[in-house]
Amino acid sequence: MEEIELADQVGLDVFGVGEHHRPDFAVSAPAVVLAAAAARTKRIRLTSAVTVLSSDDPVRVFQEFSTVDLLSGGRAEIMVGRGSFIESFPLFGYDLDDYDDLFAEKLGLLLRIREGAQVTWSGNHRPALEGLGVYPRPVQDPLPTWVAVGGTPTSAVRAGKLGLPMALAIIGGEPERFAPFAELHRQAAREAGHDPPPALSINSHAYVAETSQQAADEFFPSYAAMMNAIGRERGWSPMTRQGFDALCSPRGALVVGSPQEVVEKILFQHEIFGHERFLAQISVGTLPHAKVLRAIDLFGTEVAPAVRTEIARRNAASEPARAGHA
Repeated sequence: MEEIELADQVGLDVFGVGEHHRPDFAVSAPAVVLAAAAARTKRIRLTSAVTVLSSDDPVRVFQEFSTVDLLSGGRAEIMVGRGSFIESFPLFGYDLDDYDDLFAEKLGLLLRIREGAQVTWSGNHRPALEGLGVYPRPVQDPLPTWVAVGGTPTSAVRAGKLGLPMALAIIGGEPERFAPFAELHRQAAREAGHDPPPALSINSHAYVAETSQQAADEFFPSYAAMMNAIGRERGWSPMTRQGFDALCSPRGALVVGSPQEVVEKILFQHEIFGHERFLAQISVGTLPHAKVLRAIDLFGTEVAPAVRTEIARRNAASEPARAGHA
């Protein structure tokens, strides 16, 4: 709650809360946390990051986030995904063999519910709805819904065809490798008649401190502990300081450094993707709460204003060029 309040106070645009069902993450019910945040904030948008739609009920997801939207005066969003962890599937009685089918079907139902209160729908993984009402309805119509993508081309294409904004997670490798996913999303959107195409967000692990060395030294222990814990489950090689430093380099996936370095890295990514949103996952593992708050403060007071100013300058500079070309 203190992190969300601070993000609101320092002028950041959106705060996301993920859904997890394991002991090393705090939140299993994002809508409950965001509803509490709605009462303690004034302007910041509140989103899940992500809602594991495959193992949830779209009716309840819509009702919960409509409630958050009402409580917040129209600041709620849903970010849906198939989930990077699988604990929710056996927990709620779903078969992992249906991993993609569950998501596709439930996303279709969620979008149908967004269209209107009276819903008629049938599928394979949930009882049919025959002209039933789904309430409450949100302030925002339609309720903003993003699709989170971790690196599957078909997921990027699906989001584009549906005209939904996409949140692209980059947690490893070079950002340039992910450029094709952004293009697939935009191309699929245009081919489906959504022009201009919907927005794109880049989601990355990030940390800001006064100096580059301080940022790396403070972020590495908790980041490595978390990644190595997950890596032992998935067969990854251990995270070393050398590997971490490589990820922090200008062309690496981690957005970690001094305020100026973080600004430069976000702008570098913007040259690749032209995205409308950057979402920084700062709170990782055992990173001390006080350090998270300081990073949010620097992100809101130094990084975000500089990025906004430079993007606005670039956009203004490009307008005369486009007009002259036309």
